Amino acid sequence: MTNQNNQLLKLLGVGFGIAVTVGGTIGTGILRKPGPIAALIGEPWIILLLWLAVGIYALLGVLCAIELAISMPQAGAWYVYARRAFGDYFGFVTGITSWLGTVSALGFGAYTMSEYIGLLMPSTNNYIQNIAVLMLILLTGFHWMGTKSAGKSQEILAVIKAVGLLIFVAVCFIFGGQPAGQQVVNTVSNTAVPLTLLGIIGALQAIFYTYDGWHTATYFTEENTDPAKTLPKSMISGVIMIIVIYILVNAAILYALPKEMLLNSKLAAADTISYIFGDGFSKIITIFLMVSILGIVNAQIMFAPRVIFSMSRDHLFFKEASRVNVSGTPSIAMALTALLSILLILSGKETCGKLSDIATFFFVLSYAAGFAALVRIRYTEPELIRPYKAPWFPYLPYLLILLSVMFLGGAVYSDIQSSKYALIFLIFSYPIYYVVKTLNKND
Repeated sequence: MTNQNNQLLKLLGVGFGIAVTVGGTIGTGILRKPGPIAALIGEPWIILLLWLAVGIYALLGVLCAIELAISMPQAGAWYVYARRAFGDYFGFVTGITSWLGTVSALGFGAYTMSEYIGLLMPSTNNYIQNIAVLMLILLTGFHWMGTKSAGKSQEILAVIKAVGLLIFVAVCFIFGGQPAGQQVVNTVSNTAVPLTLLGIIGALQAIFYTYDGWHTATYFTEENTDPAKTLPKSMISGVIMIIVIYILVNAAILYALPKEMLLNSKLAAADTISYIFGDGFSKIITIFLMVSILGIVNAQIMFAPRVIFSMSRDHLFFKEASRVNVSGTPSIAMALTALLSILLILSGKETCGKLSDIATFFFVLSYAAGFAALVRIRYTEPELIRPYKAPWFPYLPYLLILLSVMFLGGAVYSDIQSSKYALIFLIFSYPIYYVVKTLNKND
């Protein structure tokens, strides 16, 4: 069934905004990336500085995103702002890349969670793909039931995730201060890892991927009961919470886990717990990883459909995707999102992983488009009502555009394979856009 006006429902507030910011950002990255980052950087203080630097980028980005979201309270986030500022084609590219990036991350997340289920229950290892597909089907069915129940589930998962990470930090500092743990603090600089530009770029790529999601609340502005009042509170407090948690978790791992172990760790959090308490306790982290993945997948299955829903409403996607059911869910858009993610899962983890690498490029490209849109709309639409204005204009958005472009240049330089596919898509984006516009014109 669809609602008579085919409109999203205004049901969400501050609690959901914080939950979707935290839950849509904190995933497996913070538990997996510290090892590879340490192998690239080496020095603990530089590692913490890079995590803080990207956190500040996200916080400054939030200040810009809030102005855009409140002055243009529509589902779709970066797509909406890019289209408003630069026209249909630019909006189309931003929307499709944003959607495809999230779809690939969604498939990758579901597949990864099924692998962790396999670790806990080895008898299921032959059914990894089936479990991942079933998981997405069940999540889609749950979210189909309505925005209100989906929002509450996100709040619960976000609280569990935040509390769990803070307990992990406390455990590391309380029980990791044994002679081996103390030795890490004293001798951590003795294991030399040369600091290189490529190493810094590689570490920044990993950290950017882990922070992606800081803007998630903007996808739901159209469903917010009072965005001008609640969005600044939820987004700013949510990102500050993420920065604090990320710094604390990294500091805890660097404190508790010997450097020679950290450099070779693919799952630093689990290895830290194993080092402190023994291998039997690593299952606790595995269970927490599953909850963490569920939280971010839960957020992605909510916000990704909002992009193509909004595009469809603007005649830049198939018109059926603009349908909304009685519970406020963009039902067809959600089904398409889940279906494409399932197809990626069936194609194998390597495909999902490769697309996730490409997604990081597209995510940052979307950020740059949003910051550029802020500048352009300030000048082209000075009469637009702006209950909230980004501070330090125009220096702040210009700084963020510069940082985004520098990151994209570094990404192309250091990871030409993933960047190549992203650039190829951009080349073919106009013919795809032309076909979609033509089909919608003929309907």
